[in-house]
Amino acid sequence: MQTKVTSLNTRGVLRIGGEDALHFLNNLVTCDIEKVSAERATFGALLTPQGKILWDFFIHAAPEHSFYLEAPKDELSALQKRLTFYKLRAKVTIDDVSDTVLVAVSWDGPLPEGFVPDPRLNSLGGRAVLPVATTLPLEKTELSTPQAWHQHRLSLGVPESMADFALGDTFPHDADMDSLNGVAFEKGCYVGQEVVSRMKHRGTARKRIVVVQGTSGLPESGTEVTASGKVLGVMGSSEGDHGLALLRLDRVKQAIDAGEPILAGDVALEVTIPDWAGFDWPS
Repeated sequence: MQTKVTSLNTRGVLRIGGEDALHFLNNLVTCDIEKVSAERATFGALLTPQGKILWDFFIHAAPEHSFYLEAPKDELSALQKRLTFYKLRAKVTIDDVSDTVLVAVSWDGPLPEGFVPDPRLNSLGGRAVLPVATTLPLEKTELSTPQAWHQHRLSLGVPESMADFALGDTFPHDADMDSLNGVAFEKGCYVGQEVVSRMKHRGTARKRIVVVQGTSGLPESGTEVTASGKVLGVMGSSEGDHGLALLRLDRVKQAIDAGEPILAGDVALEVTIPDWAGFDWPS
């Protein structure tokens, strides 16, 4: 079986350059920029001072000791504006290079040349920022589709912003970023760091994105999930009867223990925690 590849035209890319680029980013985002290399990307987010995700993104090494920051294309202008706000007197350039590069993903096989492992989960496959003239498929790969890639992501229970959780209103723990290598707890300060560290050490994260399996096709994202009339959370993205939902774990556990049906609309759900998760049901 050949490795599947596809480009993601919903992703845009900023290039962060200048002699202060590493220090600038490391003081802002949740991931450790010092770990970025030609063989390794990182996954992280820029938070509000209150610790909620403004934007999540991948950061790749770029030429001349700069960085590619890959994020949802529809949010790129706002993200660029916010980074510029934080720039102050730092010797940093922040340029939208989406017209010159493309974002590609690979899965179900060896990493193609130029790809790095997805920093969230090895089984997701690889990611790359490539020149826009790159022709897919690459050697020893098979051209697939963004829809197939999202089916693969959902099969592993990995959430994606704007599909599974809202930007500006979600803590990293809610979006499972602490289990998906999106928060470097050992690094120094960054915006929102105090809140995120407190949630980790006190174990106060109550909401999590988990896997749901329906008895039939699942309803659209945003549909309330309930048990005995109580709201447990909301549906995220889905494919057929398999999907993700952002739920209160304590309320889900209470419903399971009481034998109460858990419903998304009128579809009965089975709720499970992903195999890779660093959290469990509350006692």
